[in-house]
Amino acid sequence: MSSHWGGTMARSKNILWIVLIAQFMVVLDATIVTVSLPSMDTGLHFDSSTQLQWVINAYTLLFGGFLLFGGRAGDLLGRRTLFIVGLVVFGGASLVNGFAQNPETLIVGRAVQGLGGALVSPAVLSIIMVTFESMGERAKAFGLFSAVTASGGGAGILAGGILTEWLSWRAIFLVNVPIAAIAIIGALRIVPNSRAQVEGRKRLDVPGAVTITAGLLLLVYGVVNAANWGWSSGKVWAYVGAAAVLIVAFFVIEAVSKQPLVRLGIFKVRPLGVSNLSMMLFMAGLFVNMFFLPLYLAQIKGYSAIEIGLAYLPWPVIMAASSTVAQKVMGKFGPKHLMWIGLLITAAGMFMFSQQSPTDSYAAGVLPGVILTAIGAGFAWGGLFLVSSVGVKPEEAGLAGGLINTSQQLGVAVGLAVLSSVAAAHTKSLTATGVAASDALTKGWDRSYMIAAVILVVGAASVLLGLRSADGRHAPAPAAVAEPEVETVPSVPLEPVLGD
Repeated sequence: MSSHWGGTMARSKNILWIVLIAQFMVVLDATIVTVSLPSMDTGLHFDSSTQLQWVINAYTLLFGGFLLFGGRAGDLLGRRTLFIVGLVVFGGASLVNGFAQNPETLIVGRAVQGLGGALVSPAVLSIIMVTFESMGERAKAFGLFSAVTASGGGAGILAGGILTEWLSWRAIFLVNVPIAAIAIIGALRIVPNSRAQVEGRKRLDVPGAVTITAGLLLLVYGVVNAANWGWSSGKVWAYVGAAAVLIVAFFVIEAVSKQPLVRLGIFKVRPLGVSNLSMMLFMAGLFVNMFFLPLYLAQIKGYSAIEIGLAYLPWPVIMAASSTVAQKVMGKFGPKHLMWIGLLITAAGMFMFSQQSPTDSYAAGVLPGVILTAIGAGFAWGGLFLVSSVGVKPEEAGLAGGLINTSQQLGVAVGLAVLSSVAAAHTKSLTATGVAASDALTKGWDRSYMIAAVILVVGAASVLLGLRSADGRHAPAPAAVAEPEVETVPSVPLEPVLGD
């Protein structure tokens, strides 16, 4: 019995490392590009800064739009199947980007990368959920997942600076190809192709998938352009309004569908709802730091790409250490307390950033905020993912993964769009009164940092008021049903739901 248990745990850990390799690659790619944008602009001659920004926006748009579809498709088609398909798409697009000869090819390639990421990320979460049945082991797995996810963002900035300065901006894409290949080989060897057990024929809710994907695409497109168009622009609200209509239509479709893409009853699972709301607020407040701080270091302090990367180095290191501490104490205190404390510490870090001035040294103006946000993220992130799985049935693990990832991406997109607009408006008003450009820019970012701190405090309040101390602490998750590894295609034909 003990040898069997030991073998089972060893296999589970191997599965975990395979999916974490893929997760690190996807997260790394979300930030590694930011440091390399000036070099891409020089190499491919973009028409404008707006066109250059679509190197990031195209990825965000497709990633955020297809997460729910990717999560549920994994439940029905097999989680390993979607994991591998996503890696093939992501790796292939990375290869195309590495050899792109014009801006249009790179932007399209980034969009395809986003689609691949939207298939991989929910599959990673659902594979973790069904692989680790006990809440204690799942908490440890999500602790590692959160460390990889959060530190990947900071490591991306460091890696982007090193690769761009020592090799070329093309290297930031080409490095994904061997990583994707390793993950694919590992998945084929040891990851079981688990999927939902559905009575009757397995059907993909096509009307639901189309409406929610189109709605999320329009919503993300509208908010990522708000900083350029202005929040008072009719175009912004036309896209947001169209998105709202499609999202309402999606909920109507789901209410009458026999096999919905999203079973509406899942939102009655209180920990899932609270964790998704808190994740959205957490990312809306946190990610602005990943965007504004490199600009501050480059435009105000004159740092090179590699110097910006080195300035960020403490973040992934401290965050990983903080996440390790959180894993060890979560069993005693429960994820709730670590989550709200982590959100408040992150808010304190944002407050420190809001005190920056153009003349601050790195030690005075940057490092305190880096340390506090890294500690806070390490405490909060793993708990947010863990609690999002509490009370979720194994057959809906992919759906739960899609939901929490969607909340994460919407938080990033909406938070960055709103706070960028706030910073730009404050900078413009200060410049008009004769304030020096460097002072005006810094004060604009400072105001957005302060608002981000408030958003994070609201996130902490949602955790305190919405969760019980026992959520994610005791109850074991139900056992998952895994199919034989050789079976990668459903034995029953997949039929579209054209109207139930």
